[in-house]
Amino acid sequence: MIQIEYLNEGKLIRHYSDTGMLLLQNETGVKYADAIDVVPCPYTYTETEEPVEVESEETAQEEEVVVDEEVI
Repeated sequence: MIQIEYLNEGKLIRHYSDTGMLLLQNETGVKYADAIDVVPCPYTYTETEEPVEVESEETAQEEEVVVDEEVI
């Protein structure tokens, strides 16, 4: 089920799945693990049946980190 919470004194709204599924932004077709929008939120979301992929620590360490266009 999609859950919502308000952030930044109610200026932002976060949508997320309480079962760990991706959210589909209905207006654009883009999938998100969670979505943070301004209030009032111009978008609607549908929970998919696709689980959010969780990176393993090993995978995360293998990725390059880019800071100000410099690869470190």
